[in-house]
Amino acid sequence: MRGGKAAAIYVDPADWPGVIRAAGDLRADVARVTGVTPEIAATVGGGVVIVGTIGRSPAIDRLVRERKIDVSAVAEKWETFLVQVVDGNLVIAGSDKRGTIYGVYDLSEQIGVSPWYWWADVPVRHRDALFVSPGRTVEGPPAVKYRGIFLNDEAPALSGWVKEKYGTYNSEFYKKVFELVLRMKGNYLWPAMWASAFNEDDPQSPRIADEWGVVMGTTHHEPMLRAQQEWKRHGQGPWDYTKNDEMLRKFWAEGVARNKAYESIISIGMRGDGDMPMARGDANIPLLESIVADQRKIIAEQVNPNPAAVPQLWALYKEVQEYYEKGMRVPDDVTLLWSDDNWGNIRRLPTPDERKRSGGAGIYYHFDYVGGPRNYKWIDTNPIPKVNEQMTLAWKYGADRIWIVNVGDLKPMEFPIEYFLSLAWNPARWPKERTGEFTRLWAEREFGPAHAAGIADLTSRYLKYNGRRKPELIDPATYSLVNYDEADRVVGEFHAVVDEAEKLSLKLPENARDAFFELVLHPAKANSQVTELYVTAGRNRLYAEQGRASTNDYATKVKALFQADADLTKYYNEVLAGGKWSHMMDQTHIGYTMWQEPRQNNMPAVKELELPAAPELGAWAPGDLAFDVFNKPRRYIDVFNKGRGSVEFTAKASAPWIVLSQTHGTIEKDARIRVAVDWSNAPKGTSEGSVSIGDKQFKVTAFSPAVVPSKAFVEADGYVSIEAEHFTAKHDAGALKWEKIEDYGRTLSAMTTTPSLAESVMPPAASPYLEYRMYLFTAGPAEVQAMVAPTLNFVPGRGLRFAVSFDDQPPQVVDALEHNTQRDWEGSVRDSIRTIKSTHTIAAPGYHTLKIWMVDPALVLEKLVVNTGGLKPSYLGPPESYYH
Repeated sequence: MRGGKAAAIYVDPADWPGVIRAAGDLRADVARVTGVTPEIAATVGGGVVIVGTIGRSPAIDRLVRERKIDVSAVAEKWETFLVQVVDGNLVIAGSDKRGTIYGVYDLSEQIGVSPWYWWADVPVRHRDALFVSPGRTVEGPPAVKYRGIFLNDEAPALSGWVKEKYGTYNSEFYKKVFELVLRMKGNYLWPAMWASAFNEDDPQSPRIADEWGVVMGTTHHEPMLRAQQEWKRHGQGPWDYTKNDEMLRKFWAEGVARNKAYESIISIGMRGDGDMPMARGDANIPLLESIVADQRKIIAEQVNPNPAAVPQLWALYKEVQEYYEKGMRVPDDVTLLWSDDNWGNIRRLPTPDERKRSGGAGIYYHFDYVGGPRNYKWIDTNPIPKVNEQMTLAWKYGADRIWIVNVGDLKPMEFPIEYFLSLAWNPARWPKERTGEFTRLWAEREFGPAHAAGIADLTSRYLKYNGRRKPELIDPATYSLVNYDEADRVVGEFHAVVDEAEKLSLKLPENARDAFFELVLHPAKANSQVTELYVTAGRNRLYAEQGRASTNDYATKVKALFQADADLTKYYNEVLAGGKWSHMMDQTHIGYTMWQEPRQNNMPAVKELELPAAPELGAWAPGDLAFDVFNKPRRYIDVFNKGRGSVEFTAKASAPWIVLSQTHGTIEKDARIRVAVDWSNAPKGTSEGSVSIGDKQFKVTAFSPAVVPSKAFVEADGYVSIEAEHFTAKHDAGALKWEKIEDYGRTLSAMTTTPSLAESVMPPAASPYLEYRMYLFTAGPAEVQAMVAPTLNFVPGRGLRFAVSFDDQPPQVVDALEHNTQRDWEGSVRDSIRTIKSTHTIAAPGYHTLKIWMVDPALVLEKLVVNTGGLKPSYLGPPESYYH
């Protein structure tokens, strides 16, 4: 397009209706970008965009016959497209219906229309001219055949929004979903199902899905293309095959017959009513085998005499996987849909023999969940390095037939949805080393190049912080108020992201600020406020125990933060984008007392004190005032009033090397005295002193040894803390090695063992290992805490083992899943980490080397803490130790 005239678009009337419709979207997209609407050409001429499907478009087939385009890399491939300039025309040729549609939408994205232009209000930047460079591009086939999303747990947020905007989950609503999925090169959808029935509520919905090119399915507990709600509405008798098999067969036959003209994947098998297990016990296996056999007969009778030609899946979800492990099998042409643990950790992947099955395997994954140990439905808590690590494992292990992800209400999960579908399309393009690049390119597409790096950084940081612990699981005791300044550090990190995001928002064009709020600022600010709310509630309780006059101020602050959360929700629902997203943030998220969500947000309980009339001085320090010359920790003493009015204080250090930020003053509430050491005057070795405030005395110790350790982490305060990526040496063993996963985990990054398909090895022979050199001042027993991701034993019969040793001691093999009880698993997903402990003996103070050895592949190591006797409780562990 240039000079006020856009190239016309040609699509043959004989092509697929979905292709013709997508060409109409391209026409609208060009108008969005340029303000000029292209004409729909009646014939192929010069300077035209030719859109067509090989074998369906006479214009494309003519170009093939005339050898104007070579489609050997495209024809008869699954969902593949070619874009090429030919004789002054731009040709988009697809191998099949979706191949052509993807080519069209790929061009739309290239000219500046985000897939999220409607769903996230991403602005379309105006261009006066659009040009296509000469050349040829081929994309496809995708690595994963079926790639989709599942709208689930959709009340109150999505359902409230749909009711207001569309009345019901009808075809007008689903058109918006279909277009979004196709623009991101997805092709598969499980529809909302809590109180709706996709095929029945609006019969146009399945017809339009098929016409547009979206493959439909039903969930893991809705067999034979029938919604749970349909049974509730029409079913007669119990949902129990042992008592009501005839009625259930009739019900299922109606479902597959109704949809046989449409492209679908049929879920087979059966769970209990309401997504619950059937009666437990091995007796379920022959029952379920007979159910599957009867379902296959129905498919043969109603859809295709050869049921193997009909796409089917068996979802090995929750207890159903147990049936498989105990020997139950389905025909080879059925896709085995393995699942994660509902918290992003894949439970099982195909063995070499299972990879030979014609039906292949897939993964049902979760960005949202209702269930134990707690619901998480509110905002995005899914850092993409974790998604990459787990789903790349799935791809490499051959689970590449279906990827479907539970996205809750859709709206708060925009970024991970696109990442998931992009990874499914071409995981080789997005190895772990390029997750940061994906985020930057996404930010550039949505908001332009000027601020892309900053927006990508903010997005990665808020997702890391949100992913440390789901906000629904945070409480006043989560982050330590006493040890390692943890609570203050966590709140400070959130504040920094929010402050930067708010400043950056003002630099963006006004028409980009709604999108920035939805995609970046809101998910950061929302959890920042909730985290600070709980930390403040914890501080209120601590100060109440100490009798501080400021206790009531913190009660007031809790109330203000609770109101700020309500105000932010109101802004999202009522003001943002002119009220476009009303109800989309209705999900309750504060005040959980069990796994299920509270009916309303409930403010954490606070304490308020009736203060004595007379002032009274109090003083408190969080633990010992212990200092070392290497880490130079920050320490403080709080002085506070325990009554009304004001009170004077005097602080006195017992030695000149103890430095106080304040030695006297008058306070009404609180003052914080920073304590430091003047190392130029401190004696060598261990020195002791004190700080006196009123009748309280606080011990101060300063450690300045004569030896200055070099190229080593230095013990202090009874521990050594090391981020996994900060190894001092790395030793590969042939193809086996440790590799970094950038930005993975709760604090910094992670190290993982590769290749993921490797066989297990037993150290020290042929095992790669990491070395962490440290200087220890303490001899005797030492406990190593290895903090690893909550990865599960996805290879049957194998644990998740690694080995730990000091110096030349024999490696101790430990299994991260040795105690994988229900309680252990719940703890690991609550904390987003699994801490594995081993005990070692340090013979003498001095330099020592901690070694971490590979045993099983795919372990993800995030952090190491060597506890020499002084480790204190905290959620994230102590900050990293000094390294000289």
